[in-house]
Formats: sequence, structure tokens, C-alpha cells
Amino acid sequence: MSELATLARPYAQAVFKRAVETDSIEKWSEQLFFISEVMSDHEIKSLVINPKVNIDKTLGLVLDICQDYVDQEARTFIKLLFENKRLSLMPSILSLFESLKSEHGGYIHADVLTAYDLSVEALDNLSNSLALALGKKIHINVILDKSLIGGVLIRAGDIIIDGSIRGQLQQMQKTLQ
Repeated sequence: MSELATLARPYAQAVFKRAVETDSIEKWSEQLFFISEVMSDHEIKSLVINPKVNIDKTLGLVLDICQDYVDQEARTFIKLLFENKRLSLMPSILSLFESLKSEHGGYIHADVLTAYDLSVEALDNLSNSLALALGKKIHINVILDKSLIGGVLIRAGDIIIDGSIRGQLQQMQKTLQ
């Protein structure tokens, strides 16, 4: 995943910069979401990465599908990605764009992995603590992961906080070795 993010980052940053310049962040967000959905289709994806399929026809197909949902700038972006053989990076580009959008709005997304459901009170306390620590408003996505045994694992941007029992056991194992 990190390799995909590394390849997608310059494209996401360029599109976000353009979206800010033209005051069209939401519009770009919607367009990138649509393009990403198109590229998530197994058949379309296999056509795009297949070297035996005519490149112009494949590009034409993708542009035809997107025609009513993206503007001329987004079509140019699709062509650029296609020419650089990076169209398959659309889901990563979208994810990075959305992160930049959140940061721009003073928000950060945090994935909270937990072995058990959190109460509303615990979730509010966690959200408030993260907001205070990170200096941003928090959007929390709770993910149940029974392999954690107990505790939580938090991923917020580049920050990872491992308060899980599994993480503590792994740390103890490293210490004992």
C-alpha cells in the first residue's frame, strides 16, 4: 500500500492544489470518487492494465463512461494518468486527496481498531483526546478487529498509537528476546 501511496501522492497533491486554486474542492472530490469507482470495476481495470488491448480504445471507453460525470479538466487528468500508466492508482489518489481535503478543512481521519464495540461515552472521550493531542477536529472510523484481543489501535494520518493487548504482547516478546 505504501508504494501505491508514494506513486499516487504527486497526482493527488497536484489535483488538490488545482482544486484549491479554482475553489472546486468538492467538485474534484466528487469527480475523483466517480473515476475511482469506474477504475474499481474489475473488467475496466483489467482492460486498462492489459498491454494487448488497444490503448486509444481503452482510453476512449473510460472517457465515454466518465463523460457525463467529469468536466474537461478531469478528462485531461484521466488522459495524463492513462499516458503515464497510472490510472489504476485512482483509489489511492482519491484517498490521498480526501486526506488533503480534511487537513485543509482542519480535520483528520482516524481509524480506531478495537476488539469490542466502544460505548458512545468512550468514543466521545477518545475523539476529544485525539482532537486535543493533534490540534484538529477528528473524524473517527471504528473498525472491529477481534485479533487485537483488547484495547485499541489508532491510525490518524502518519500517527499510529498502539494501545492493544496484541501490541503490548508483541512488545513484550521483543523485549524478552
